Amino acid sequence: MKNDMKIKRLKSIMVISSLFFSLHAFAAPIIVEGAVPNDMTKQAILAKLRSVYGNDQVVDKIQIRPVSAPNGWSDSVTRVITPDLKKISQGKLSVRGTQVDLTGKMGVQADIQPTTTLFQSLVQPPYRFNPQISVNAAEQSVIDNALKNRIIEFESGKAVLTPVGTQILDEMVVALNKVQGKNVKIIGHTDSQGNPEKNQPLSLQRAEAVKQYLVAKGIAPTRLTAEGLGSTKPVADNATEEGRKKNRRIEFDVL
Repeated sequence: MKNDMKIKRLKSIMVISSLFFSLHAFAAPIIVEGAVPNDMTKQAILAKLRSVYGNDQVVDKIQIRPVSAPNGWSDSVTRVITPDLKKISQGKLSVRGTQVDLTGKMGVQADIQPTTTLFQSLVQPPYRFNPQISVNAAEQSVIDNALKNRIIEFESGKAVLTPVGTQILDEMVVALNKVQGKNVKIIGHTDSQGNPEKNQPLSLQRAEAVKQYLVAKGIAPTRLTAEGLGSTKPVADNATEEGRKKNRRIEFDVL
């Protein structure tokens, strides 16, 4: 009789919906796995992932099974699939029932709290959010020590490296070779002078010029990506020449 009761209880337990996939800061196959209750939910999740990572970068391993999904589960999952996930490397987003876990690494310590706060705002009760994001401290330190807060210089208004700029980049090649296996984002910044609509493309062109120089020196292009932020993230006062000089900079984030 006791055994019969146990069997009946086991039969009454339903598997809950689950979804998990690895996160990459660069274009790389995103393998998404888990079990969902119907094809509509599956297609909604795949569509959102493909909109963020690209159609050819999402590998579908989602299974449709008779699982139990909390109310609004599909909307809750797709809500947290945003482009901000691309800032996280070596990570995983896991949604099991109402539990949302986000793990991974970021290149800059100061970016962790804003990113955590953003995703916390996207996860609404009764869903619970558990972030475990850390910084690539050791690798980032190697890169930061090589740069030594120096400014990689370009010709005025152009994306052409000066001899001083290439000398610093030659030292960066040595540092990048010390962090083999790690991807690096090259971020270009400008000061606030001039047309903001021109500053952003210029900052991207300069980041791309740095990338091309490093690739020519033997760094694998698949390890590098370039981004231009224009004058949106100053580190000094744009009202002074010294401040503007500091803002015209290239940063390297280990991902």
